[in-house]
Amino acid sequence: MIRETIANGIKLVYREEGTPGAPPLLLLHGRTANHNDWNGITQHFAARHHVVAPDLRGHGASERPGTYALPAMAQDVVALVDALGFGRVTLVGHSLGGMVAYLAASAHPGRVDRLVLEDPAPPYPMRNRQPLVEDGSTGFDWRMMHETERQFLDPDPSWAEGLARITARTLVLSGGSLSPFDAAAVAEAIPGAALVTIEAGHLIHASARAGFLRAVDAFLDTAPPGEAP
Repeated sequence: MIRETIANGIKLVYREEGTPGAPPLLLLHGRTANHNDWNGITQHFAARHHVVAPDLRGHGASERPGTYALPAMAQDVVALVDALGFGRVTLVGHSLGGMVAYLAASAHPGRVDRLVLEDPAPPYPMRNRQPLVEDGSTGFDWRMMHETERQFLDPDPSWAEGLARITARTLVLSGGSLSPFDAAAVAEAIPGAALVTIEAGHLIHASARAGFLRAVDAFLDTAPPGEAP
């Protein structure tokens, strides 16, 4: 079901599936995408979770406020969690959504129980990026593209430092040699994070869906040390 709410002062549209009262799991899409990027994935996780897949600000049907600081996008997610009455949640983020997810987990460690980062954009300066060239795409705000690109090239150093503050059990998925990102560097900076490499390139959940689901399911099914599964 498609719903909307006001979170952090802006309208966020989100897809909701699964049973209310089940453990909450949020799926955060990558740059230029929207909740439809998780088609098929939402249904899989909804068998055991209360799944919410928002359109991030500047994407899909969510508001385009014209400002796209990545910490604000992370705060949108936390505000959405609050608006839905969730306590601790599982965050699954791809690419830009992975960056938003780890910024949320580092700023609000008490709100994130488990964290899955699928080929996340790193909090380190990116090199050899091709200049953005606008085309006729309308599914997202081009200002979002330009503002996030600037932050990719020159991220706030505190974002990398914040990875050490993450307390959520964390799985980092790397797309391997075909990926443009160094997911291993992100995993190394998060205490206790597990790293799984799936040679599928950047779009792991689309190019290797079965492998993606197996890895995430195995992670979610593994109990913390000292707890029964």
